[in-house]
Amino acid sequence: MDTVQARSGQALSLGVLLALVAVLMAAVGFSAPSGAQENAAAPASGAGLSGFANKAALDAFTRKMARLERKQQEAVADTVMYSMAAPPAIDPVATDAANEPPPPGAESITNTQEAGVDEGGIVKQAGDYLVVLRRGRLFTIRIGGDALAPAGMIDAFPPGKKDPDETWYDEMLIHDRQVIVIGYSYGSEGTEINRFDIAEDGKLAYRDTHYMRSGDYYSSSNYASRLIGDELVVYTPVYANWAKLEDSLPAIRKRSPYAKPLPLVKPQDFMVAEPYRSGRYLLDTLHTVTRCKLSAGFECRASAIAGTWSHAFYVSAEAVYVWTGMTDDPSSEEGRGLPGQLYRIPLAGGAAGAVQVSGAPVDQFSFAEDARAGVLRVLLRGEGEGEGMWEGEVSGGSVALASVPFALFGNGKGSLARDDYRTLPEPEGWRFQNRFVGDYVLYAAGDYGSEEETGTVYAVPLGGGAVQEVAVPHGITRFDRMGQDAIAIGPARGDGLGFSALSLGSTAKLEDVHILAAAGEGETRSQAFFFRPDPGSADGASGVLGLPVNRESMRDGEEFLGSGSAIAFLRRASRKLSPLGELAAAPRLSQSDNCKASCVDWYGNARPIFTGGRVFALMGYELVEGTLSGSSITERRRASFAP
Repeated sequence: MDTVQARSGQALSLGVLLALVAVLMAAVGFSAPSGAQENAAAPASGAGLSGFANKAALDAFTRKMARLERKQQEAVADTVMYSMAAPPAIDPVATDAANEPPPPGAESITNTQEAGVDEGGIVKQAGDYLVVLRRGRLFTIRIGGDALAPAGMIDAFPPGKKDPDETWYDEMLIHDRQVIVIGYSYGSEGTEINRFDIAEDGKLAYRDTHYMRSGDYYSSSNYASRLIGDELVVYTPVYANWAKLEDSLPAIRKRSPYAKPLPLVKPQDFMVAEPYRSGRYLLDTLHTVTRCKLSAGFECRASAIAGTWSHAFYVSAEAVYVWTGMTDDPSSEEGRGLPGQLYRIPLAGGAAGAVQVSGAPVDQFSFAEDARAGVLRVLLRGEGEGEGMWEGEVSGGSVALASVPFALFGNGKGSLARDDYRTLPEPEGWRFQNRFVGDYVLYAAGDYGSEEETGTVYAVPLGGGAVQEVAVPHGITRFDRMGQDAIAIGPARGDGLGFSALSLGSTAKLEDVHILAAAGEGETRSQAFFFRPDPGSADGASGVLGLPVNRESMRDGEEFLGSGSAIAFLRRASRKLSPLGELAAAPRLSQSDNCKASCVDWYGNARPIFTGGRVFALMGYELVEGTLSGSSITERRRASFAP
């Protein structure tokens, strides 16, 4: 498949989803969660998930899946009609634990969900240099010693690669002097990991390439890679070919014509929740979590979880969590009664576990781990398919907050009780936003074309108490943190962009609103936003925030591809917002950059950057430095690193 068509097909699939929204919403109807017990959770059975004792045991399970696979293929050949049955409801009650914010970590220029868990992005800092990944190339720009000058450039793909246009290079991480680039290769049908070394003068040198067998990991909201210490963590879904399972099992190989794929998963690492082992349900996806040590060569190991395609994943400092939902057709013989599963893979070792769940998280921000309380909290909607391939942009139905004690993660036979779910108000709209901030989880919903209407923030105290509804004078397409407080951002009437600061004390309150005139949100990725608190303002009452904005008219959906023409900066002082101004991109030039790979900015191209007391705006191939005063930001200088 041509890779431009492949990723463009994903964009088209968003349009298809939008066209189906009315049908999907009409289909929503709910009953009690199928796996919930009336008053008490079904206890975790066994010490945790277990793999297969040997290859013979795995082969026996594979034959069961292959029979179901053939049966499904025959059924699809017989009909082109799809049954759209209502998914199971969430009918929960209450929870009463506290969610502590993550502890402050070292200064980072990436707006990460969890402290100490770096996420693959498009710009990172390596000592005196900023490293930028854009359109299939890596660039270094020296900022140390008050400098601002391009220092190096290199292709993000291996030297001599004949088909770089078959790969999308999406995410970058930095460990010491290593630059790690993660991409998806349609030509190799796998995840491509390229490593580079950055020298003292900022020059980049290619080190090596590894290919991991995987399906396309692309998500419109989440990131496939994380870095915790010196361990690279990569999540990838792989379609299961049960007729020839060895072609689906996770494997890795070096870039060499003589290199053979090395299996990453032994039968003991191939995990199946106990309710699925009977072979009654067809499991079409292997959810793979691969962990590679960067300080010890490139030693990797993986776990494969057999489940359905619908999925969402979240990485804390303690564990990797994977939620898998029901089949696409729960009314089918294969899908009837299939329980959803939530998996926990501890990063420090020990057995992975699973528990039956109902409902669907929308994205990674639907999760929050409280390691001290030993509980995972997940915000769920009654109808949704998780976060893969634009699916997180569409959800509907009831809302609930699930509290999952670590002790319930067993072999997958246990389930949450009704008391582990807390029923929450159902918002109007299918474009859902959510975020855990401090002692609250916030959520809101809207629809394309009506998001500029007055929005409602639902603020749910994690320690119990009534759900609070806070009206804001604009739509809501983003939640983010400002210390202990939150900010809601979204389109406002008159083609404006609204910023609403929310204080989250004993009650949630709207503290202040600023409407940026004639502006739209330039990017939807979480890393596009950044808030830097002032020194001594750990609670976030004072600080500076930046966000890419677009001053030009945008087509529907263009904000997903990165279209920021400026970075807008606002100051928050004593919880009041005031505009500081913008650092704008230079007029677009018509000359070609001779792009060879990854020629669409799927992960955006603009970021506000705060580092060492300095402020920068990354926009395309420009890095603009600003001078920040108490009331304004002005351009100090700029550098182009265009190839």
